[in-house]
Amino acid sequence: MSKRNQKGRDINGVVLLDKTSGGSSNYVLQQVKRLFDANKAGHTGNLDPLASGLLPICLGQATKVAQFLLDNDKRYFVRAKLGQVSSTGDSEGKVVNFGSTQDIDEDSIRKVIAQFVGSINQVPPMYSALKRNGTPLYKLARKGIEIDRPPRQVNIHEINFFNLVDEVVSIEVSCSKGTYIRTLVEDIGKSLGCGGYVIELRRTGFAHFDLSESRTYEQLLELKEQNLESLDSIILGADEMLPNLESIYLDAEQTSDISQGKKIKYNGFSMPQKLKMYDYDKQFMGIGESNLKSEILPKRLFLSITTYDRLGGNNTRELL
Repeated sequence: MSKRNQKGRDINGVVLLDKTSGGSSNYVLQQVKRLFDANKAGHTGNLDPLASGLLPICLGQATKVAQFLLDNDKRYFVRAKLGQVSSTGDSEGKVVNFGSTQDIDEDSIRKVIAQFVGSINQVPPMYSALKRNGTPLYKLARKGIEIDRPPRQVNIHEINFFNLVDEVVSIEVSCSKGTYIRTLVEDIGKSLGCGGYVIELRRTGFAHFDLSESRTYEQLLELKEQNLESLDSIILGADEMLPNLESIYLDAEQTSDISQGKKIKYNGFSMPQKLKMYDYDKQFMGIGESNLKSEILPKRLFLSITTYDRLGGNNTRELL
């Protein structure tokens, strides 16, 4: 069976985008895909239209990395308006007065936010992409329908207080996957007795990456205006998105077996774990997983590589 023709370049890797506020994650994803003329692209960790900041864009076969990034921690800079609440938890909803901020000061805020550090339960907001019977909750919310949502456990690693100016508090939040910053701000506002909602949300960290390493779409455009090589030079390898996985290096025979979907013998691991695999030429070839039988099984294979068969011949095989 012939393969379906794909439009665009066969490029693989990750681009760290500094998303601007106002557009959806999917919208900016399509912009970047067209800019690079990539045949395939996907993002990791959706950002609301209001939110800006670090959004990793995976190109080509690097899209297979996305699922391994979703468990990583994230960091946000947040500005919240106190004394009012919003129907959506942010400035895009209907805003109403809630409580007085007369007695709210830096000390009271610091005491309250300290209560939210650690493992906490959050009720997901109605204005979210979570689904109930196949329907996103935000679509129900737009119709005025509210349903019960079971709380979810998330981890807030750290909350740093920056300042309080004219009823607007600025904080930085380091948290686990699945954390809703809008809900966190609402809960903090309720604990303060005055209410609160998000007016600015900017992701400043994702896994081991920092916002300072990213580029805006406008900066990417400038690179492409220079030449395509300048634009491609900022693409990171897929393996750079997996810093927590141990690396193993395969010989020619092991490379051949893994590339054909076979398990291999490999000593040195006493428990199951995911691993970054590099071929006999030290090129990243994908993710494997060890088992209790001293074996490595292929889980996700990336890129086209040249493999050796056991008879010493060369065999070029595309890994899907």
